[in-house]
Amino acid sequence: MMPPSSLRSPPPKGEALRPWGGPAGEAVPTKSPARLALTVGPVLYHWPRQAMMDFYAGVAESAADTVVLGDTVCARRRELKLDDWLALARDLAAVGKEVVLATQTLVESEADLRLVRRLAEQVEFMVEAGDASALYSLAGKRPFVLGPHINVYSRAALVEHAALGAARWVAPVELSIEALALVNPPHDPVRNPAGAAIVTEAFAFGRLPLAFSARCFTARHHGLNKDECEFRCMDDADGLLVSSSEGKPFLVINGTQTQSAATQCLLASGAELRAAGVSRLRLSPCAHGFADVIRHFDAVLNQGADADDALQALAALAPPGGLADGFAARRPGLEWSHAAAS
Repeated sequence: MMPPSSLRSPPPKGEALRPWGGPAGEAVPTKSPARLALTVGPVLYHWPRQAMMDFYAGVAESAADTVVLGDTVCARRRELKLDDWLALARDLAAVGKEVVLATQTLVESEADLRLVRRLAEQVEFMVEAGDASALYSLAGKRPFVLGPHINVYSRAALVEHAALGAARWVAPVELSIEALALVNPPHDPVRNPAGAAIVTEAFAFGRLPLAFSARCFTARHHGLNKDECEFRCMDDADGLLVSSSEGKPFLVINGTQTQSAATQCLLASGAELRAAGVSRLRLSPCAHGFADVIRHFDAVLNQGADADDALQALAALAPPGGLADGFAARRPGLEWSHAAAS
């Protein structure tokens, strides 16, 4: 006979109980998978100020562990200035979120450089380096995050950046999960000068940021000059969809940034990500249903919920272009391995 639940000895911390199947009816403890921390990436689109504030109010109440703030795409987008970002960062930190401030990916002017320097000089929050100018400002001064557009495609490159003080590596979006394990192996991780292992973060949800240009594609689409763009990108909350000649979603233009039309989704790859040493997942904001995105990722990857049901829900939430996971599996990026489930 099984003992009443109130008399059963609890498992050690970090372990879970399998059903009663051990010797003499005893519970068999098994290790629970390590939690995959969830990072809300920077908003890549140009949203009105109130929409931004409403979005982050929702994030504050979510299961997200970390929030990356700042505009990484275009310096002309000034709905929130640095002081606004800092105030928002303090509000999020007050409710227990880790906050990271991101620098621009494409720095084009002295004004852009001044903003990078101001971000590097503030000491309240960690900074995510978007390009080499940010690395120059941060190197040897404080731990920082390597953004996904820093060219780190080998262990040697990660070692070089770790020596500058990197503490976390957001892997380039086109790297496979297998490649992540080769660059920063879980059994022999790259370490920074303080001796701390570099943390690997993978881009797990969102349209993939593929390229940047000094030209603004959105302005060009509307027949406008970049410096007189009328902020037309604010009309497209998830970017402007570009279809192929066959009418299939292909790319998205987002100001100076080009994205995939398909939304990367690694919800069903938890075991592979953990085995590769990934401990953090980046979820890139979308205009609708993002609170549900966070909820599904936390439920499936950290609470054991069913992945198939969640994949169907995410397929319905994703903007036009469908879901994809091809890059993660060393296949063409637009491919989706769970078509039957979604």
